[in-house]
Amino acid sequence: MSKSKRQTVLLSQMPVGQQGIVQDFVFDDCERLEEMGMTPGETVEVVRYAPLGDPIEIKVRGYFLSLRKQEADRIKVKIL
Repeated sequence: MSKSKRQTVLLSQMPVGQQGIVQDFVFDDCERLEEMGMTPGETVEVVRYAPLGDPIEIKVRGYFLSLRKQEADRIKVKIL
């Protein structure tokens, strides 16, 4: 897929193994996520979903992080 045609989705919509670049947060109180390394421009990868779909395990900055689906629903990511 060309760079200009890459799709932007919510982190919670990405399949396991998919990588993307954090674009934006769909809420104002994002300080906690930024402290954990989820900053615009960072590469993230979906590692796995819990059996009921919540939480979601992601890899960011070389470490693993679990996010509630509710949080992942508010993070816009450009698919790589």
